[in-house]
Amino acid sequence: HSRSSSGQKELTDINALADEYLRLAYHGLRAKDKSFNATMKTDFDKTIGNINIIPQDIGRVILNLITNAFYVVDEKAKAKGGKQNAEDKTYEPTVSVSTKKAGDKVEIKVKDNGNGIPPKVLDKIFQPFFTTKPAGQGTGLGLSLSYDIVKAHGGELKVETKEGEGTTFVIQLPA
Repeated sequence: HSRSSSGQKELTDINALADEYLRLAYHGLRAKDKSFNATMKTDFDKTIGNINIIPQDIGRVILNLITNAFYVVDEKAKAKGGKQNAEDKTYEPTVSVSTKKAGDKVEIKVKDNGNGIPPKVLDKIFQPFFTTKPAGQGTGLGLSLSYDIVKAHGGELKVETKEGEGTTFVIQLPA
């Protein structure tokens, strides 16, 4: 909670920001773990234009959500070990980032096809220091900080999840 940004809102191309942080997260993880691999998908709404945000802060939120998504799909891939599912398809770890203008809001979605979030954990994920990662793997501050940053921008951070199928985090910001 201590790292600060310039705190200045500026007109920002949210598509470029999301795209940049998707690549940053991917290459950062590849640098740490050569065996890491995942499919990246993007679907950016070109009609959004620039929105007034603190780019470092929203960038940090996007980076955190994407890094979490890559983590969970990688964990699922390792657990499956290239095994087929019932439909005889090999599991393909995939993280999708999309943007959409919806009325007076802009939505940024970070979607993964990991294992989803169990109901007993769901109501705790935005609490400070809560983590499901092994000791030393996470501080449990990522989602809590992300939630606070989005709120400070007059927005909302929501989660949609299906156990066994994956999770979508939705950042809603004023357009």
